Amino acid sequence: MIEEPDNLLRALEAALFAAEEPMSAAELSTVIGIDALGDALPRLAALYAGRGIELVERGGRWHFQTAADMAHILRRTREEPRKLSRAGIETLAIIAYHEPVSRAEIEAIRGVQISKGTLDVLLEAGWIRPAGRREAPGRPLLYATTPSFLTHFGLSSRRDLPGIADLKAAGLLDPVDLAFEQLQMETGGAPDDEE
Repeated sequence: MIEEPDNLLRALEAALFAAEEPMSAAELSTVIGIDALGDALPRLAALYAGRGIELVERGGRWHFQTAADMAHILRRTREEPRKLSRAGIETLAIIAYHEPVSRAEIEAIRGVQISKGTLDVLLEAGWIRPAGRREAPGRPLLYATTPSFLTHFGLSSRRDLPGIADLKAAGLLDPVDLAFEQLQMETGGAPDDEE
């Protein structure tokens, strides 16, 4: 018979997993919302003993780490993440909402030309991919998003992208009428004042 997991151990596991840095027992108690942990941390450490990750205490602070004998698996070179420019963000949004889309279509929607570097950054990040060629003069290359794009932004599918109503509700997109009214209020005029 499999024993039900202890809710305190589950809460500790979740808090430690999500923590950005090691946490003391007092910090964990505060996060979880209980007065004392008792022997919960050593019990959780015992559950992870001998696994690929283990719960360890260093200087009174607890954290998960890779088991020492498995460290060779995680050897990698660390690259500094590049910040996406405004042009990159706009280009990615256009591709996500209009895919498959050509470079000329992206430029028409943005109203400005995009540098090849912008598409290169998105390709290197693994968020877009070439998606064939349009059957039109010049056979332009088409771009579409990738599964990595969905994973990075926590989307199950492109259908999960926010719609216009969602963007308005979040205050990220104002209707043209509201923007026009705001402009009129700032200038002190009204649309009916013109003759």
